[in-house]
Amino acid sequence: MARLAKGAAVIYNCVNPAYHRWPADWPPIAASLLGAAERSGAVLVTLSNLYGYGPGRYDETHPMTEATPLAATGRKGRVRARMWQDALDAHQAGRVRVAEVRASDFVGPGAQSALGERVVRRVRQGKSVSVLGRADRPHTWTFTDDVARMLVVAGTDPRAWGRAWHVPSNEPRSQREALGDLARAAGVGQVRVGEIPPVVLHGMGLVWPLMRELRETEYQFRDDFIMDSSAAETTFGLKPTPWEKIIAVTASRRDR
Repeated sequence: MARLAKGAAVIYNCVNPAYHRWPADWPPIAASLLGAAERSGAVLVTLSNLYGYGPGRYDETHPMTEATPLAATGRKGRVRARMWQDALDAHQAGRVRVAEVRASDFVGPGAQSALGERVVRRVRQGKSVSVLGRADRPHTWTFTDDVARMLVVAGTDPRAWGRAWHVPSNEPRSQREALGDLARAAGVGQVRVGEIPPVVLHGMGLVWPLMRELRETEYQFRDDFIMDSSAAETTFGLKPTPWEKIIAVTASRRDR
């Protein structure tokens, strides 16, 4: 990585190891990229998520902000928090310049998330959808194009360095509301939205590593999960893409 990064202005860490291998794979990857940034003098910008905060009360009165303590109790959240602390320690020691960009669950064409392509494809076909947690809890969604814009800013604007930033995101929508928006945009009316019972999720986890790992973050869909992105919006003059546009471009993509 040090050889590849020679002469680079910014290193963007957008790696995504296999979900069930985060505790094993993330530490060496993060250490390699941090070391490459130190040697090359490049800014290191890491794309992250909200796992590091861990379970908590994240409703409209107490949304997640960049100042929310990194108090994750699960192993995936702890490894994310450790990655950032290691990078921040190096930054504060003057060895490197770093920033972290934190997004909520992705939405957008081709996104891989709870509101990703697997679910959207069913909505376009007018088929029923089953979701994790509770379908009617407010949840923040982040548009993939807005993530890209925030990454560019974090790598090129010195005001971004030395701290984490939340990607500008729209007002929260529950899974049922978001899926209803997509169905209307796709011209299929309404689709039935069901909830996967916890006992079923547990049973699936016995034979499917991905589902087993999702139990750690089930709280994100069981409870209110709202993120505040006003810091980035105020500092850099960024605004989230209007929700109607996000829904339109996501619903219009056709299977190939």
